Amino acid sequence: MPDADAKGAVQASFGANAEKYVTSPTHARGNDLDLVVPWLDPKPDWIALDVATGAGHVAKALSPQVATVVAADLTVPMLATARRFLDGSGCRNVVYVAADAEALPFLDGAFDCVTCRIAAHHFPEPRRFVAEAARVLKPGGRMVLIDNVAPEDPSLATFFNELERMRDTSHVRAASPSEWRAWLAAAGLVERNAQMGRKKHDFPDWVGRTTTSPEQRAAVEAFALGASAAARQHFAIEVADGRVASWTADDLTLLAEKA
Repeated sequence: MPDADAKGAVQASFGANAEKYVTSPTHARGNDLDLVVPWLDPKPDWIALDVATGAGHVAKALSPQVATVVAADLTVPMLATARRFLDGSGCRNVVYVAADAEALPFLDGAFDCVTCRIAAHHFPEPRRFVAEAARVLKPGGRMVLIDNVAPEDPSLATFFNELERMRDTSHVRAASPSEWRAWLAAAGLVERNAQMGRKKHDFPDWVGRTTTSPEQRAAVEAFALGASAAARQHFAIEVADGRVASWTADDLTLLAEKA
């Protein structure tokens, strides 16, 4: 999919479903979200950038810890949702900017930290995002990346990305941990900490968040039911009475520092 088409799909999907991300269990809570502040160890005078802020859950976590949070997102309705959510949560030091993660409209060295959580699989060129994050970080600045990741095994990665793409047309591709590490190193970012996780998804909730018709939901479920034995095992696909009840995906939380 060409970059412009992929970004248009992201704007359409997130614009239509913005409010769902405020309460989505995957986005509103999780062990990965709890790691952001302790891993970054932010200071009161910091300026933080949250890329692809979505409903603003990371921005909310950072707001009491830093001087200013810049919440950036490609989708303006998503930013509006984040603003309502964060205003209602008492966050008064957040600035909202419509921005492309792969072409950030900020000066070099503008931020003490950059975060991006559960979003980069929507980016057409995630290595460009990594380069941009490194560019806008100050020397010694820190970045926390959190995203769904594909297994290193090519067949499992193909299954995972096709399942996600069928459910959400704005999904581009989840990278593998080794790809992320290569892109970070190429951008001059040094890994300081990392943790792999497993996130269990309630299938009806997960598939209903972005699908637009019963036919689409049925096709996603049929694809999951037809998974190979290896995929069923790796993704812990649970079936009850012929219906998919849940499945489990891998995620990566990674802390890096600009040299």
